[in-house]
Order: sequence, then structure tokens, then C-alpha cells
Amino acid sequence: MTDWNAAAAALYDGEFRQMFIDGKWCKSRSGEVFEARNPADGSLLATVPRGTSADIDAAVAAARKAFEGPWAKWTPYERQNLLLRIAEKFEAEWESLCLSDTLDMGMPIQRTLANSRRVLGMLRFYAGQAVAIHGATIPNSFPGEIYSQTVREPIGVVGAIIPWNAPIAGSIWKIGPAIATGCTVVLKPSEEASLTVLMIARLMQEAGLPDGVLNVVTGYGAEAGAALAEHPGVDKIVFTGSTATGQSIARAAVGNLKHVSLELGGKSPVIVCRDADIEKAVPVAAMAVFANSGQICIAGSRLFVAREIHDEFIRRVADYAANLRIGHGIQEDTDIGPIISARQADRIAGYMAVGPNEGAEVLTGGARVEGAAFEGGHFFHPTVFGGVTDEMTIAREEIFGPVISALPFDSLDEVVARANATPYGLAAGVFSTHLGTAHKLANRLKAGSVWVNMYHAIDPAVPFGGVKMSGYGREGGTEHMEEYLNTKAIWINAD
Repeated sequence: MTDWNAAAAALYDGEFRQMFIDGKWCKSRSGEVFEARNPADGSLLATVPRGTSADIDAAVAAARKAFEGPWAKWTPYERQNLLLRIAEKFEAEWESLCLSDTLDMGMPIQRTLANSRRVLGMLRFYAGQAVAIHGATIPNSFPGEIYSQTVREPIGVVGAIIPWNAPIAGSIWKIGPAIATGCTVVLKPSEEASLTVLMIARLMQEAGLPDGVLNVVTGYGAEAGAALAEHPGVDKIVFTGSTATGQSIARAAVGNLKHVSLELGGKSPVIVCRDADIEKAVPVAAMAVFANSGQICIAGSRLFVAREIHDEFIRRVADYAANLRIGHGIQEDTDIGPIISARQADRIAGYMAVGPNEGAEVLTGGARVEGAAFEGGHFFHPTVFGGVTDEMTIAREEIFGPVISALPFDSLDEVVARANATPYGLAAGVFSTHLGTAHKLANRLKAGSVWVNMYHAIDPAVPFGGVKMSGYGREGGTEHMEEYLNTKAIWINAD
């Protein structure tokens, strides 16, 4: 059994970690740094470079040089083999990667370890896709003996900006399809969680990644992130994060009309019908929000329950929430880890105050976790609000914390209209034992993903993304590869 405390002490020791540009580890051009702290206790993990536009310029130049240089000559087979080697490297170092995520952003170690199938599957899925890229021969109606065909070409230099809530999977969702298609990447991780991404760069380099294909610039969004989004040398920007930041990135991308993919916020509905299997639905509906302490874009934070079973169901969800184990992420029995930062914790606390002020009832939780064991960290009791109405702030705004708003409903038509009455459209859940009801709801809900009698299922072969203000573009599936490719038409006159 792994001694996680000993492993944690050995992994980071307040040391300076450099960023990664053109296959080299380097400081920022300014020499400035910022701190990476453990959200569970506030301890210093490491310091990292505070990159700015000068570092972004260097990283984009390196990515462009690689894209137009030797990397362009790599065959699909060679790119596939590289991704498979990376997968093997990740598998060998999986515990270290997971521990890094747990220390850097607080996700419980049991959850990070359980992500191996997904992450390794992603790398191997993209490896398979690398040799499946092809164009088409197209019959045309142009006069004469004219042949027409298409070829698929890599889009170029990709600027990727990821949030702090899932550094391993978030990084691979950006890097994997880029390598498979022959693109190059400049990746800007969140300033709240940069250390795992730097580890990923090291492992990929050790697996044989050519210089310049992946570049990692650490820094703040307003400095490094904004510079990357507007950089004229970037052909495509991919971003996961808040809707407000996504809007800023889309505006910044207008300068050179770069391609944009955005996976943004959500206020996802979970609908529990009167014929639902309550025993199975309660833990799934609860963890649709409480997983990762609610710090997940697809959190099913609006819990609509048929009035006939509403009181019993919500009581059971509240009981389930009250029995979840709260603690440091490196403790293997922890269900609920810390919130990423003091700023985010203060934001969540504001919502926990505004709920009762607007008439909602705290059924469980509703406060920070106190006590010596939690000193220096940012912890909240999983919270369930009853008596919620659609117009309340907690039912409309994305909280990004362990907070459920419970709402009763009377008819399917009513709940569909209410569930769709949001600017977001990322995900939704349905619980029903009636196949016809499940189909009707799944078809009518305005969301990029709908889960029936389950939640949080994500597979490399299945596309994921949002509609409305939850963004556009898809990650996963063959649709993901399309986001990194251009189509060129070739005409040949055989006369």
C-alpha cells in the first residue's frame, strides 16, 4: 500500500519548477515567479515561472518552427507510435501524476487514481485516430475529364488554455489530438494548478516528443493567457473554463480569425422522475455535484424531483451528503477534498449566504468546515438547499462548489421547459425506469450530453461539449479530430 504522506513529501519540496519551451526548461523572461500551494493546508509546494507575452512569443515561435520543420515529416504511424509510448510512460508514472494533481488542486487521491482508464484510453484512442485520417475522391460535374479529391491537413499551431479542476485529463484532451493530427501546441495551464502539466511535459519529452511540439508556459490568465489567445502566430485556440473568459478569448481570436473551440460553464439539470429507482438514483444524483467538491463544469447542480417523491428523495440525498468524508486529498478514505483557493472558497460562501436570504432552506451543510485538521485549507460541507425556486440566484448561477438546489416538478412538459430555461447547455441527467420517458426527456433537453440513470460517463470515443453559452466544438470521438484539421480540395485536369 502506498504511503501517500511520504510520497507527497518527496514529490515537491518548495523547489522552483521551470517552464518548457522548445524542448528546454527555462525561467520566464522577466524572472518573476508565483507560488503553487496545497489547497488542503496552504503549504508551499513549489514556485513556478510567471510567464508573460514575451514567453508566449518564444513558445509560439518554437511551435511554428517545429510545425514547419521535422515534425511535418512524421508519418501517421510515427505519430501513433509516439502516443503509445506516451501512454506507456503515463502508466508507469501514474501514481506520481495522480499525487501531483491531488496536492496541486485537491482532488481526492481515490478519484485521481480511478481516472487511469479514461486518460490512458484517451492517449490510445488518439493513437488509433492518427492512422485513420483520410480525404475522399469526389465525383464532380465540371465539364471535361476533371478529378477532384480532398486531403486533411493539420490546422497548425494550437494555443490551449486549461482550468485547474482536472489537469491530467484536461491536458491530454488538448495535446492528444494535436499530436495525432500533426499539430503543435502551446499550453497555458491555470495558475492555480501548473505542476502536473509540467510533469506531463517532462514525461512526454522522455517518451521521445520532438522539441517544440509541446510548449508549456505557466502564468496568469490576464498576462500569458490573453497573449496566447490574441497571438497572430496561433492558428487555433482551445479553451476550457468560465463562460465570461471564453467570451473574452473568442473576441481576442478575431484578430487573425483563428479557429476557436470553447468548453465553458454549465448549470446542468438532473431530472428524477416519479418512477425512478430511488436506491440507485440517490448516490448518483448526489455525486453528480459533490464529485471533486463540485468543481466540475458538468455538475448537476439543479436537482428536479417529481413532487410525488420529492421530500423522500431530497431527504435521502441530504443524508447521503452528511455522511460523505471530508478531508485532505491524500487520505484514501476522503470523499470531499478542498476548494482550490481562498478566492473560490469566498465565492462559494457568498452563495451559501444568499440562498437562505432569498428563501431557500439549508437541509444539510451550508458552511465551511472548521477544526484544527482543516486549518490553512478551504473546505465546505456538501450542501443541499430545499425550497428553491427557479429565479433564485443559487438556481441560476454556476457556483462551482458542493451545492445542490432541489426543485420539485409536476409534469414532464413543465420540467423540460424549466430545465432548458438557462443560458447554459453543457449536460443533463435523467432518472427513470420507463424507456419512453427517458427517450422523450433526452431528446428534448438542450444539452451537449444527456446521461440516463447515470452521470459523469465520459469515453474517448464519445464526443463531449456544450450548446448555447456552454461553448462550441467537441472533445472526444472522431468529431474531436475534425477540430484540429483543415480540408483542402485538389482539382486535376486529366485532358
